[in-house]
Amino acid sequence: MLLFLSQEPRARPGPPPPVAAAAAAGLGPAPGMSVCGEAVGAGSLPSELVVHIFSFLAGPDRLRASAACSHWRECLFYPALWPRLRLSLRVSPAERPRLEFLMRKCGWFVRELRVQFAADNYPSGGAAAAAAGEGAAVAAGDGEAAPLCPRWLELLRTYLELVLCVLSSVRNNRNLQKLSLFGDISILQQHGSISNTYLGKVDPDGKKIKQIQQLFEEILGNSRQLKWLSCGFMLQIVTPTSLSSLSNPIANTMEHLSLLDNHIPGNTTLITAVELERFVNLRSLALDFCDFTAEMARVLADSNHVPLHRLSLLVHSVSIMHKSLDSMPEDENWKALTRNSTNLRVYIMAFDVKSDDMLRILKPSIPLERIHFDSYITCVSGAVVDLISRQYDKFLTHFILMNDVIDMSGFPDLSDNRNEDPLVLLAWRCTRLSLLAVHGYTVWAHNLIAIARLRGSDLKVLEVTEESIDFDQGELADQDVDPVHNLIEQVSLGLGRPWHAVMDIELLSVFTEPTRHFYREMQSFSEGI
Repeated sequence: MLLFLSQEPRARPGPPPPVAAAAAAGLGPAPGMSVCGEAVGAGSLPSELVVHIFSFLAGPDRLRASAACSHWRECLFYPALWPRLRLSLRVSPAERPRLEFLMRKCGWFVRELRVQFAADNYPSGGAAAAAAGEGAAVAAGDGEAAPLCPRWLELLRTYLELVLCVLSSVRNNRNLQKLSLFGDISILQQHGSISNTYLGKVDPDGKKIKQIQQLFEEILGNSRQLKWLSCGFMLQIVTPTSLSSLSNPIANTMEHLSLLDNHIPGNTTLITAVELERFVNLRSLALDFCDFTAEMARVLADSNHVPLHRLSLLVHSVSIMHKSLDSMPEDENWKALTRNSTNLRVYIMAFDVKSDDMLRILKPSIPLERIHFDSYITCVSGAVVDLISRQYDKFLTHFILMNDVIDMSGFPDLSDNRNEDPLVLLAWRCTRLSLLAVHGYTVWAHNLIAIARLRGSDLKVLEVTEESIDFDQGELADQDVDPVHNLIEQVSLGLGRPWHAVMDIELLSVFTEPTRHFYREMQSFSEGI
């Protein structure tokens, strides 16, 4: 379990008192030291003084200092010391006792709670392959159900228990101001229906899921100071009725709302335009694109609503398949929204979305600042990239293009049958572009040099995988020049700093599982208001 505990920043008018300075330096009170004629030791210091000492120490030093004695250990979890708690949990049974201890100590008073259930332990590959790895796969005959992987069943069972532990510990916390939950279970979701197979096996009567949903609604109902609510891909924790548990005063003062779950059935939405009317103070919003309707845009554009600053939208092929784009905002809706929210910036991540759908989605009046394409099945066309560079030249700062489509004929070439390369045009038109990352699309070396020269040092991040770079025959035929060395030299000169191609896709700063990247980027995007 990765644990990040942070203390409330506050101004300190002067140096710590002598006792505090000694403790911070790792020196406890000397044996036999007397205060007012009485001998005292570390365990005799008043709790208030120990807490004051701890306030000058960094988190790791504070944890080490608490090992001095049981009295200091009791002072370690004084509420003022731990206003924020950030956890990255491995889905493992070994995490549960440590998590229970920590949440029992901090759950009732923590003001900011951020929990990520990491997917590092989930098996990779399809269900049959994973089951075979466990020795559980058997040849299924015609009409027989595919074998279930025992390890996946155990992981899902552990995941539900850890979620119950976290939610039950904060159910009565009325000081909670920021609640952020992320459940990275997308690998399970990609290889079959959890509700009909694994989830049905682990929770056959649905009691645990119902208990989790009730706890979540209880947390919302008991909240008195909640300003930030984010729940991403948490496997049916949020239901269409969850937000009704929030009182009107809390809904009226909420500043950030993020509700994402690609496991909800059919065309169900987690929030409606009518429900959104209560959130008049919302400054940041993150939703599935298919849930963000024209009616919602009208609600946010109303003069009674404070200006919206950040809007993060996930466009997923699964959502488009089960829902419809017919209700999405039209260009006049975006114009009305930007009139009320002049500082609005939009972040879009498109996962396996067809180019024709993207051409429908990308309305001219969207103040698009960041866009990320990630593909396993379908690729982005040069027409989409060209449209983006023409429509969002005044806003676009981040452009990410990832492709893991297996194609024996090679990577797609966006500049194929075009006079100008779309990525070069993007760098030329979008004068605020500061991040460009490409993998799985052909990037010609001379075009990469042109991009570096056009944007120069303003392009803070330029990441292109080595396997995506190609050289034309003229560059390869020149025996006097090493094309790779020349590329590195010319791009470095253009950027004004040393540059190298990314040798391994996993070294890309933007490389991660798509939903995890969207959640992480959405958090930083929204917090940057």
